Amino acid sequence: MNVVIIGPAYPLRGGLATYNERLARAFREAGDEVRLVTFSLQYPNFLFPGQTQFSTEPGPDDLNIEVSINSVNPLSWWRVGEKLRREKPDLVVFRFWLPFMGPALGSIARRIRRNRHTRLVAITDNVVPHEKRTGDRPLTRYFLKACHGFVTMSRAVLADLRRLHFRQPAHYQPHPLYDNFGALRTKQEALQALGLAPEFGYLLFFGFIRAYKGLDILLEAFADERLQQLPIKLIVAGEFYEDAAPYESLIKQHNLENRLVRATDFIPNEQVANYFCVADMVVQPYKHATQSGVSQIAYHFERPMLVTDVGGLAELIPDGEVGYVVKPTAKAIADALVDFYQHQRETEFAAGVWARKKQFSWSEMVKALKQVAVE
Repeated sequence: MNVVIIGPAYPLRGGLATYNERLARAFREAGDEVRLVTFSLQYPNFLFPGQTQFSTEPGPDDLNIEVSINSVNPLSWWRVGEKLRREKPDLVVFRFWLPFMGPALGSIARRIRRNRHTRLVAITDNVVPHEKRTGDRPLTRYFLKACHGFVTMSRAVLADLRRLHFRQPAHYQPHPLYDNFGALRTKQEALQALGLAPEFGYLLFFGFIRAYKGLDILLEAFADERLQQLPIKLIVAGEFYEDAAPYESLIKQHNLENRLVRATDFIPNEQVANYFCVADMVVQPYKHATQSGVSQIAYHFERPMLVTDVGGLAELIPDGEVGYVVKPTAKAIADALVDFYQHQRETEFAAGVWARKKQFSWSEMVKALKQVAVE
């Protein structure tokens, strides 16, 4: 097939760009012709909470990436849509994660549909956003109505689609492994690379820091007296996407500074393996969620996980087999962490992760997208 993927890609950075680039390679491995169409302007600077939207790493030289969509310029939407209408690709895969993108992506999709050939399928990370704002629903509906079908990476999002009365074909396909951050490393190699002391165990909180991800709950849990007696530290690896002051207040209140490893800048791709391979367990204390790419990085690096029982997180983390599924409370998280260290469950859970990881393939995601396109 002739395939176009529309969404974040280099020179943009972050998990969405990483995913879309890996998906493009999966289509190519399946024998398809593929290119990515990404944003020249993704967010106006005043709407972007991080330090920069752009990667400082070299771009992928094996991918065809067109930088042409301005999220706030309707002329660019018309130009991109009109170009693809004329080119008539067999399949356009949109990545939809935020209502703000509804007008741009919806307008492009409507223009393409006029050729009566191209099938339009959206990977819908969310249809009900984590952080709700006025106007979310009409912006989301404007885009979703233009699509022929959907693939969701959690059953919770699939249920949201049906609750909003979208009846186009839709498949649930789990988030594939993030296998593009390099090979597994020994814990000793990762300790040396990060300059960490080997006499401690390390828990990892990874990813952009936003309110819904529950770092505040994890800090409260980490203050538990039972955990204070253990030789463990918490690595916080990811850039603040909101005010850091409330978290700093908790750290000071519970005297946690000496028990933390701070890496609160954007983590470049070449360092991701070190942070995961050094961790005894990856902790995702989310307050609400759909799915998480962090879980799929942890699966790749065969690390046990603790997730909270919200959204679609628990779908992929069998409790007691690859880690823990707990309530999003500080006590529940602390109880699980104490159990993990007291009963030395790392080896047991890592073996469970290894056994499960094989089911999360990119070829299955490609098949799901193609299947929805023809239904």
